[in-house]
Amino acid sequence: MHVAIPLYPRFTALDVVGPYTVLAFAPGVTVTLAAAEPGPVLDDRGTMAISATAGYAELPRPDVVVVPGGAGTRAALADTALVNWIAQAHRHTRWTTSVCAGSFLLGAAGLLAGRRATSHWGWLDQLRAFGADPVRERVVRDDRIITAAGVSAGIDMALALLAEATDVPTAQAVQLAIEYDPEPPFDAGSPVEAPPTRREAALAMID
Repeated sequence: MHVAIPLYPRFTALDVVGPYTVLAFAPGVTVTLAAAEPGPVLDDRGTMAISATAGYAELPRPDVVVVPGGAGTRAALADTALVNWIAQAHRHTRWTTSVCAGSFLLGAAGLLAGRRATSHWGWLDQLRAFGADPVRERVVRDDRIITAAGVSAGIDMALALLAEATDVPTAQAVQLAIEYDPEPPFDAGSPVEAPPTRREAALAMID
């Protein structure tokens, strides 16, 4: 199974690295990071660069696409090379997926009309602009499209995808290999649980 993860300026690193780690650990899975041109792409903190090893043109028919989100998503909506690649690759994928605001790029590619989808809680309702039915769930599957909520949800999505693509024991083995057994120190991981006074501060960090 060949997985392609596109990079664009100011993506969120964990949106990429989380799914990459889950899927790259699995036997029989190859993960390629792509961009308009091979080379380093800077994340949304401006301090980490991850290198794309292939251009979009080299990956016309991946089995899986994982589109990350990030502060650069808004600008990326006007990136016709990226949006067109997502739309064209989707014609051949087994699954087309996104993490966080990456779902907006699926929407821009025309893939979410009439579909259930999720994204980061701060912008979830804005998916309606693409004809989507916003769902406040951590991972949402609608046929071949799987969307994940904010940032860390990409790990959950990748494990669910891996179980679907291979089997549950393989996904469980990868989960154990990366010791994904979260015990957050605070009950503040969703807008429902977190103190309301923290919402503006959280959005300011990622907008």
